[in-house]
Amino acid sequence: MSSYSYSVHINTLSNSIENIVMAPYRDLNNMIPVTIITGFLGAGKTTLIKNILYKLKDYQLAIIENEFGPESIDNELLFQNSKEEIIELSNGCICCSIRGDLVKTLNDLKTKKLNKSLNFDHVIIETTGIANPGPICQTFFIDNDIANYYRLDSVVALVDAKHGIDTLKNQIEAQKQIGFADRILVSKSDLVDDKEFNLLKKHLIKINPRSPIKKTNYGDINIEDILNINGFNLNDALDINSEFINQEEHICSEDCHHNNEISSFVFLSNKPFCSKKLEIVLSYLTEKYGPNMLRYKGILYMHDTNKRIILQGVHMLMGAEQGNEWESAQKPNTKIVFIGHKLPRELFVEKLNECTMDISEI
Repeated sequence: MSSYSYSVHINTLSNSIENIVMAPYRDLNNMIPVTIITGFLGAGKTTLIKNILYKLKDYQLAIIENEFGPESIDNELLFQNSKEEIIELSNGCICCSIRGDLVKTLNDLKTKKLNKSLNFDHVIIETTGIANPGPICQTFFIDNDIANYYRLDSVVALVDAKHGIDTLKNQIEAQKQIGFADRILVSKSDLVDDKEFNLLKKHLIKINPRSPIKKTNYGDINIEDILNINGFNLNDALDINSEFINQEEHICSEDCHHNNEISSFVFLSNKPFCSKKLEIVLSYLTEKYGPNMLRYKGILYMHDTNKRIILQGVHMLMGAEQGNEWESAQKPNTKIVFIGHKLPRELFVEKLNECTMDISEI
């Protein structure tokens, strides 16, 4: 794999839908990584950040913190025993009314770093408890100044073990936070037994089967599990939780504990895609359902190349890149995970199957 990500044109895929593909990244090694930490109210976001600050004493962080009220209690907590640059946006949620302020803040940080008045290696954005991470993620792909300097590393979502199921059941924004996550941290796990934890875990997997789930108490976590994990980079890895595969045939009812508005499904096929047909279908799906397509990532088997094609997208923004060649002992196949809000699974599967080719057609 090259050190570039989200190229506009791989073979014929995405060539004619430049208006909806992600802008190309520059050299990733020279870009500032950004981690978005999200989670519903009381999930433990501030506690986690305090632990990160404590553990990374030799790693300079810029923290963009957001609170809804005129005063920020969290900011006072974060400043205890910390010399980090804390930037607070207090007029509203980052992803809503002051999203423009996020862009301004990131550009101000960039200017300060370039003129050497401020030094930092990594940016952490803490969202409010009711934030949808989607618009924040898009900022790093649709704003050229931001996209050329920062790389979105990952979205880390926290969920309260004790109240998580009720929160996810009643709060659509909490479901979206899990849907966008590259890592899910379950806080306060010491307050529940194994049965309660496993029930919550099944609920989380149903929403997001590609994100590892780890326990954390009082914000204690291995830093390597949440920072610099390259969650938005295109690569050949697409791990899907085995428990999700076993749940795929389950039909949810109104009484089901994981009857969510945000859910996921996997498209699988052993037939190669026709590039031109797939280009048209992906354009159609993102135009019609893009606002409800939270995250999607796939490894594609194409008819006109012996290499994997790696696809990834956020809402209407899509990128593709060549991966490694298919191994001789491996039968080429396609695997795509879609996470979204009430996506019509049957339609997606039908449209994607229409793009595949029989061996006789190749």
